[in-house]
Amino acid sequence: QVQLVESGGGLVQAGGSLRLSCVVSGNIVSRNVMGWYRQVPGKQRELVATITSGGTTTYADSVKDRFTVSRDNSKNTVDLQMNSLRPEDTAVYYCNFRPQSTSWREGDWGQGTQVTVSS
Repeated sequence: QVQLVESGGGLVQAGGSLRLSCVVSGNIVSRNVMGWYRQVPGKQRELVATITSGGTTTYADSVKDRFTVSRDNSKNTVDLQMNSLRPEDTAVYYCNFRPQSTSWREGDWGQGTQVTVSS
């Protein structure tokens, strides 16, 4: 079991930037995937970006070239730098941690942080 604590959400105007951070603690396996997902009311949670312990990244098409995911393995943290934000990026953003051999649905989640982008 791991614990995840997120920070960094808030309100920003379209075109602005925000940085989300997540600290992971507990039983951390060495080969893992950390990432960010988001959810709006009435819709399914969706992938934003992930990064493996080896540094391989995956992005949703909608955020490519605007968002950057990074991690610090020595501190067990994962960050999401969000630039050129759009109103459609408004959602609750969740940090996710899972062993690399498992599905994201089986992973552990943070409590979520609200990101609101005004037009």
